[in-house]
Amino acid sequence: MQNLFYEVDSLDQKCYKNFHLSEDILMEHAANGIALYIKERLSHLNSLLIVCGSGNNGADGITLARLLHKHFKVRLYLHKETKTEIGKLQLQRALAIGIEPVDELHDADIIVDALFGSGLNREMDQKSSTLLEQLNVYEGFKIACDMPSGLNKEGHLFKHAFLADVTLTMGALKRGLFSDKAKESVGKIIQLDLGISRELYETPSNWKLLDISDLKPPFRQKKNTHKGSFGHLSLIHGEKEGASIIAALSASSYGVGLVTLVGEKIISLDPALMQDKTLPSNTTAIACGMGLGKNFQRDRLSTLLSHTIPMVLDADIFYHSIFSDLIHKEMIITPHPKEFVHILNTLNLANIRVEELQDNRFKYAELFTNTFPHITLILKGANTIISHQNSFFINPHGSAVLAKGGSGDILAGLCGALLAQGYSHLDAAIQASLAQTISASKVEKNSYALTPKDIIEGLSCL
Repeated sequence: MQNLFYEVDSLDQKCYKNFHLSEDILMEHAANGIALYIKERLSHLNSLLIVCGSGNNGADGITLARLLHKHFKVRLYLHKETKTEIGKLQLQRALAIGIEPVDELHDADIIVDALFGSGLNREMDQKSSTLLEQLNVYEGFKIACDMPSGLNKEGHLFKHAFLADVTLTMGALKRGLFSDKAKESVGKIIQLDLGISRELYETPSNWKLLDISDLKPPFRQKKNTHKGSFGHLSLIHGEKEGASIIAALSASSYGVGLVTLVGEKIISLDPALMQDKTLPSNTTAIACGMGLGKNFQRDRLSTLLSHTIPMVLDADIFYHSIFSDLIHKEMIITPHPKEFVHILNTLNLANIRVEELQDNRFKYAELFTNTFPHITLILKGANTIISHQNSFFINPHGSAVLAKGGSGDILAGLCGALLAQGYSHLDAAIQASLAQTISASKVEKNSYALTPKDIIEGLSCL
């Protein structure tokens, strides 16, 4: 896991105060990190266009131009007059070695966006928007300096934004780079040091980025065991039985010893799955909502969910009248954005549209979790947010291949399987989310062709 930060100005200030590293020194290291990336990875290319704004992000770009002046055919374009003192100093240094800023834009092999960085807090003027549109049309390899212009630290992507192939971010990872909308703009994200190790530069953060190495599949270490040693998951289903079957097969493929579908009899069912009309007495976790439908009787559902057994809720149950009665329980919920908006409204937390949620996913995840710290939230999306108490995690490993019916059912089934095996709610949520996204990423099919069956089969190879 890596730390994520809403802002890093305070971290820079710590460097100035505690480590006697000046703004100039940090800027030189930032630009040198970009220069090394370009020289090591793109040395086969020739021309370099660096587009700079008036603030410190632009000053980074000016510094980069000086560092690469004799290595590439550098064209330095100043979009607006440099305003900061450090920017004026860097421009003076660049002019002194013979760099002459250009007045016109032309395509180049490499294009560096150093316009705004994380400082943008409003829509750009027409001149800036037109500039970004032009840069995006160019065919060169596109690098964003710190953050793509048009993306702010809240993770909001404005109407016009730089579409980077890679974002080289300075000092520490910014949380805004991992919003759902940011995924369209950031490309590959690489963190660069500022002349000091991350361990010294960073401070503790309650927001974390999940790495692939954080996945810990439920491997079986004990030898003297039986199926009951690995838990029993009961999935409560209603009229849409297909969703619950997908969830059950997912759970069965991820370590749980027994899986029972609780509800009306399903005629055609995998022989490894069991059925019952009541909750088996040895149930160790419950999953409910996938395939529940709209007509499941409230009294019966209330009886089935009255236990203190670990539980994961998804899909249809968020629209059922019983959901408000369950909110006091410790459990996992796995809503997609539309469902989460409904939950926020039902619980009188916020009356918003899906678009507003997607622009402010971090804000509303924090609002929900601060209000209901006992609930583990998995807010599904391009970059899924997992939260519990005062801890927040982002899983950035999802992709468009998962945008297909059944993917969410798999996730709920994985959560249920791990709960049944004794995982805590938070650990189950983190591990289930990673397992789902990593399994999907390993499927060797065209991006449009992934099926739930592919993901489930991939679980066995994690």
